[in-house]
Amino acid sequence: MHFTPRLQQLLASLRCLPGVGPKSAQRMAFHLLDRDRDRADELAQALQSALAEVGHCQSCRMFAEQTLCPICADKKRDSSILCVVETPADVIAVDESGSFRGRYFVLMGRLSPLDGIGPEELGIDLLDSRLAEEQIEELILATSATVEGEATAAYIAGLATKYDIRATRIAHGVPMGGELEYVDSGTLMLAISARTHIKAD
Repeated sequence: MHFTPRLQQLLASLRCLPGVGPKSAQRMAFHLLDRDRDRADELAQALQSALAEVGHCQSCRMFAEQTLCPICADKKRDSSILCVVETPADVIAVDESGSFRGRYFVLMGRLSPLDGIGPEELGIDLLDSRLAEEQIEELILATSATVEGEATAAYIAGLATKYDIRATRIAHGVPMGGELEYVDSGTLMLAISARTHIKAD
């Protein structure tokens, strides 16, 4: 099928989104052009506005429209606890759990020497400065349970040791409501190794 140059450009642009292949891009493009041009225009304007106005928080590297993101600007947050995550989406996931009221640091990735991602690309120098200058008592390492995520957590734990800051790792295990027979062996291994003591009532 031969598309017009502008349509080909639109399809190629949509395919840059995660999980969007040729067919999905075609469906999206045809829907916007054929049935919802007003929404397409709103989408284009919203994207342009976000690109122009949304940057990164100077403290935690989360998306922000000001110097500080809303979380870093919130004086009610516990500044003695810092949670290190890989992506802005991880910040949202942890914060929506309602179990954490501290502050964050977003790496925007994880260590991966094969991909050319080292400490410099993850803003480790900024994190190091925060550990040196702020009164942080605990560093929660909430990186993913992958080889790269574990290596990243271990590297940052070394930084915490330098400043005599307690470093903890989030537990990875059986999900709430999950049945053991459906849980993979790697998850079970982590759950067993991170088991906790139960006190009888």
